[in-house]
Amino acid sequence: MATHTNIMIWFLVAQVVLLVMVPRIEAKVPAVIVFGDSSVDAGNNNFIPTVARSNFQPYGRDFAGGRATGRFSNGRIATDFIAQRLGIKPTIPAYLDPAYNISDFATGVTFASAGTGYDNATSDVLSVIPLWKELDYFQDYQKILKAYLGEKQASQTITEAVYIISVGTNDFLENYYASPGGRQSQFTITQYQNLLAGIAESFVKKLHGLGARKISLGGLPPMGCMPLERTTNMIGQHNCVERYNNLALEFNGKLSNLVVKLNKQLPGVNLVFSNPYYAFMHIILNPALYGFEVTELACCATGMFEMGYACGRTNPFTCPNAEKYVFWDAFHPTEKTNHIIADYIVKKVLYKLL
Repeated sequence: MATHTNIMIWFLVAQVVLLVMVPRIEAKVPAVIVFGDSSVDAGNNNFIPTVARSNFQPYGRDFAGGRATGRFSNGRIATDFIAQRLGIKPTIPAYLDPAYNISDFATGVTFASAGTGYDNATSDVLSVIPLWKELDYFQDYQKILKAYLGEKQASQTITEAVYIISVGTNDFLENYYASPGGRQSQFTITQYQNLLAGIAESFVKKLHGLGARKISLGGLPPMGCMPLERTTNMIGQHNCVERYNNLALEFNGKLSNLVVKLNKQLPGVNLVFSNPYYAFMHIILNPALYGFEVTELACCATGMFEMGYACGRTNPFTCPNAEKYVFWDAFHPTEKTNHIIADYIVKKVLYKLL
């Protein structure tokens, strides 16, 4: 499998010509609506009782005004850059943030919650918003949008908006493998993948039933290359954990097949599979091509295992320049990496929705 991975990576090298700054695409959609986990949470967790937060320095130090918004990054996240590329706005606000209202949400909103997953048991680990609740928030949003825009324009916005789903990593790393007495005792890894794929299918169908037509189902990144996983891979000399990377590839295959299936089943849907795996891996294997110097450690704190409150302002080790690092904390990419991945996804996948 590892050999297959390398072949696929190099096969895609010619396609993965990624530029941090590329021409902006003229907006053809009225809004970007987001569901998922910390990869796309812009601060919803700030307003629920959970320790899975990042609304403190040094998070956000490179965000506009140096604000720690609750994004798990030194700056903006991928969906912010996607919205910008589509010519909509530079950031997607969190639905639970009282600093924003429907005039802000009408062109883009995220219901995502850091720490969540497809599996309800995953959201229970850190007491965060489960995926089904994110869908409830979306239904509330639709009612408010109709009151704000009127029935006709709101319906048009719902139909023509681009929907981003980015979730799944926590199901494996923070739930299945972190709790041997839980899901591991109930399912083999293949059975658990099938369970999650089934939940993903149900979620997309429900979203379609609520009016969504242009939907991006996101895949998993090379999660075995996250600094946390490399730090704990002592037997493997702190290299990427191939078992987790191969798992990501396998699960991505199931999601890709699901996209093909649902495009045939759901009337009027335009469903795409946004796979960040190979683009992300290309960055990790060829950091100098993108101006990076460090791939195995994160910028925040020691860069080995810290995220959330462990990546706090009092930690003396945080790097001075995050532009040189692929990862910001032990689990999440830097703003620069988010920008590159977002550009790739828009250029190679999301254009099909425009």
